[in-house]
Amino acid sequence: MSKWTTANLPDQTGRTIIVTGANSGLGAATARALSEAGARVILACRDTAKAERVAAGLRGATEVRELDLANLNSVRAFADSIERVDVLINNAGVMALPLRRTADGFEMQFGTNHLGHFALTNLLLDRLTDRVVTVSSVAHRIGRIDLADPNWEQRRYDRWLAYGQSKLANLMFAFELQRRLAGEGAAVISVAAHPGYAATELMSHTESIQDAIMWLGNRTLAPTAAEGALPTLFAATADVVPGAFYGPDGFLGLRGNPALAGSARSAKDRKVATELWELSEKLCGLI
Repeated sequence: MSKWTTANLPDQTGRTIIVTGANSGLGAATARALSEAGARVILACRDTAKAERVAAGLRGATEVRELDLANLNSVRAFADSIERVDVLINNAGVMALPLRRTADGFEMQFGTNHLGHFALTNLLLDRLTDRVVTVSSVAHRIGRIDLADPNWEQRRYDRWLAYGQSKLANLMFAFELQRRLAGEGAAVISVAAHPGYAATELMSHTESIQDAIMWLGNRTLAPTAAEGALPTLFAATADVVPGAFYGPDGFLGLRGNPALAGSARSAKDRKVATELWELSEKLCGLI
């Protein structure tokens, strides 16, 4: 694949695209590029004040709506407010937090990164026309889905393994969603993406010395948020393979041009994916 940049974005005029977590980092960069390509972008964010500041700097039609993925009541209220959407980009996330719980009692990373987006996607499916893009991470490779204890209630909490579990869940959800959509003969498709290593605020909330280490990495090594957003933008607008996973094509998938990405064998475990889906439905109150 030749080098793909925002200059390659197809015209998005007339399309409505939701970007979760568009108030900063990858989400803001994604929203900016889509807006410049002509899309009507809905910035779905918990911090609406920050989102409004981002929206004020965008050229195209934008709208800020409140969405707290760590609160299923907020997810339902947001979904109820949407009449029609072409593309849903499940971008928002938290990373390597100390042990915290969502409003519904879930471990914060699993609850926000996976369950919030799982509920949102399912609640919007009847109003989606094109595709769902779910943002995972290379960190999915360190994850393991513990179906008996996904919310870290019975085992000693590890912030990075919890993050890995949530990102593996994102990827498995994207794959399983595509299988279900294809099985129903739906026109909507599901695609996954990851940014590689990108400089964002995501890396500044561990509340530990790791914040300073990752800040230094952001300043000296990491590609920009705009570069990190390219695989998501490609997955959201290009002629893609349904059910595929896209990320940077460089060393270890950390930076480079958007391309098909490899995934851990665990991400392709259909039995666990089905069980995770059923558990997620139950936890989110969708059955």
